[in-house]
Amino acid sequence: MFGKKLTDKQIKEIRDAAIGISNSEEAWNKLAPLIKAQASNEVAADALINVIRNGHLTIDQSLNLLSEIFEAHKNNDDIAILIGNAMSAGRNLDYLNDPPPTHPMFTQIIKRLHDMALIANDEKTEALIVEGLSSTARLMARQHDEIAEKSYTRLVELLPDASWAHYNQGLFFKTRGRFAEGVKANQKAIELADEPGDSELWNLGICATGSGQGEIALQIWKKIGQKIEMGRFNLPEGGYPSCKVRLAQYPLAERDADHDDPGLEETIWIERLSPCHGIIRSVLYYDLGIDYGDVILIDGAPITYHKYGDKQIAVFPHLATIRKNHYQFFDFAGTQSAEGELGDISEHLEKDAVIYSHTENFSILCSACWHNAAIDHEHKKSEEKHVVTGRIAVPPGIDPKDILDKIDNILKDTPETRVFSPDLCRAAGLADRARIEEQRFKLLMNSVN
Repeated sequence: MFGKKLTDKQIKEIRDAAIGISNSEEAWNKLAPLIKAQASNEVAADALINVIRNGHLTIDQSLNLLSEIFEAHKNNDDIAILIGNAMSAGRNLDYLNDPPPTHPMFTQIIKRLHDMALIANDEKTEALIVEGLSSTARLMARQHDEIAEKSYTRLVELLPDASWAHYNQGLFFKTRGRFAEGVKANQKAIELADEPGDSELWNLGICATGSGQGEIALQIWKKIGQKIEMGRFNLPEGGYPSCKVRLAQYPLAERDADHDDPGLEETIWIERLSPCHGIIRSVLYYDLGIDYGDVILIDGAPITYHKYGDKQIAVFPHLATIRKNHYQFFDFAGTQSAEGELGDISEHLEKDAVIYSHTENFSILCSACWHNAAIDHEHKKSEEKHVVTGRIAVPPGIDPKDILDKIDNILKDTPETRVFSPDLCRAAGLADRARIEEQRFKLLMNSVN
């Protein structure tokens, strides 16, 4: 169809047609003439970058095509600037705590833009350069934070009246756990905006919560129509349904360049206190350094949704840990005559102590199933379990012996329902009982493993 050199009009028609296609493979096929022509046609390269920047291709397609364009236009500063501002298409931003991407395009464009910024001779061009440099460096987890921070600082110096420049700087501060600085940046963005959008308001609310500025957070949540007042931990609290969080052992905000990986991750339930923070209400299976009862900060955009019957439960990324409450934890193994029987004992324990069955509440999913919002997690449970293992969580300040006595009293008339926790016995000062329970504990553990 396009045997001759593509005209600018034809390039625009192909670009617009691809943008209107929802399927990335079909969009890729539609772009074939531009992909073929881009090496010798700057207008075609520009059009392709535009399609990529607007999210119409997959991550792999985007990065590979950007690499081809970059290679073909190595000495073209304008193309390098455009690529820098399209690099967000090369990462799934929902996965806030992912390790830095390994595709070489990221480091290549950071080096290219950094070199360009050093010799930029006019402020308009420099602003375009550092805009792409700052955002691309931010996408590299904690690997290039110095470049990112200097670039964001320079951007707001060059464009002091641009709301979006201050917002982007605030986004950087938020994801790095520098919440007080994020408050100031987002306040400036809101001050300069003709009409502040949800993004500016939410990021200000999140940063205010993370920095312990509860009154500022409360003002923001009320401004966007939340029914909320000051509550526990001197932070806003309202009546929100429980939700899930993908916890990271090392969230992005708590890492550095030398240790830039999320470590272990586990998806848990929280008692959601505000739009952006809550109390962990799952007893963790893995050791992530935080656990049941701790207070965490979450980001505003869900990663995905998990279906439970007719309910869609949002799953948020873990932004940072606000407060550790130092609960006591004791492994247990037990028997029960019906599903959930041991867990139900928790209702009769002091404060929010809990007997948490991992046998019934913990499962390992493949990545595809975890992300699939159509899978009904309510019906993924297996057959009823009569031997269960897990952990007992006890609030600080409560004597383990009091919890042990309470459990014994509840189970005294139900011989078929038993809890064996040698760790709890030892903490209660009952060494002889701990030795006896150790044998039964091991037998039950072996039977389920």
